[in-house]
Amino acid sequence: MKKFGVVIILIFLLSIFVVAYIFLSIFIYAGKPAGTEPVKQVVIVKPTQKFELFSKMLHQKGIINHPVKFKLFARIKGYDRRIKAGEYFLSSAMPPKQILEILVSGKVRLHRLTIPEGYSLRQVARVVSRAGFGTEATFLKAATDPDLVHSKGIDAQTFEGYLFPDTYDFSKDATPEKILSTMVKRFWAVFKPEWKNRAKTLGFTIHQIVTLASIIEKEAGVAGERPIISSVYHNRLKRRMRLESDPTVIYGIKDFNGNITRKHLAEHTPYNTYKIKGLPPGPIANAGIEAIEAALYPADTRFLYFVSKKDNTHKFSTNIKDHNRAVRKYQLRK
Repeated sequence: MKKFGVVIILIFLLSIFVVAYIFLSIFIYAGKPAGTEPVKQVVIVKPTQKFELFSKMLHQKGIINHPVKFKLFARIKGYDRRIKAGEYFLSSAMPPKQILEILVSGKVRLHRLTIPEGYSLRQVARVVSRAGFGTEATFLKAATDPDLVHSKGIDAQTFEGYLFPDTYDFSKDATPEKILSTMVKRFWAVFKPEWKNRAKTLGFTIHQIVTLASIIEKEAGVAGERPIISSVYHNRLKRRMRLESDPTVIYGIKDFNGNITRKHLAEHTPYNTYKIKGLPPGPIANAGIEAIEAALYPADTRFLYFVSKKDNTHKFSTNIKDHNRAVRKYQLRK
């Protein structure tokens, strides 16, 4: 009986030793990379993908070795049920523990999206689509949803003018709503509280300032002229003169081919500032911070006119006689 008891104890101790050894080997494995190759590979985790199949995929890509140990470690730590779907950058130089922590944290691969200053809503939609975030139509549908627009604190029917030009990073599965929300959040972060007060002091709504800023953005060829161009429009608005801005006319033309004509200038549209008085009903582009600031703080001038000198700068005039002379010189070359 004593010998039997000793055998039982030895078996028990051996079992503990084996279990401890297995656990130790699994944890040692979790801390050692499968290789030394630092080049990261794109790995996609599908929402319904089973962990076992995912482990095999990582093994086939050479990112991990011993998929069974990988699975056991994940199960011990409870990671196997917490992995988030998405697109990841992983390499064999990463220890299995780090790989699993990345997958659980949801640190997905981000794709860069850059929106230039002065791009219209349609141009933004094109950039978003080309970056791989769905179709232009899907983006435009969300961007012109009045309910979604109003939910972001914007008193307008579309997001035109409120998609702040900047560089953003999004995951591959980012929805149009997510992208729009991020851009608008950036706009409101940039639009300082004192700017709201300044707009009120000038007698403008925020929407009117954003509209004016978009026109300034489209007209300005060099940064230094933005406040001067702004002064022209402020002076014209005070005198109840039409703004007569070509970019607003172009915005109102469907399928514009790049050549503005007298016929276009004579056409009645809500954006033809040669025909309507005051500002158009909304922005014609998404202005940057300098154009918004220029709209709020115009230069102190008496200018009422300006004409392109065809070198990205303009000739400014205080009266129609001087303006016509500038037109003949710089546009007609007379």
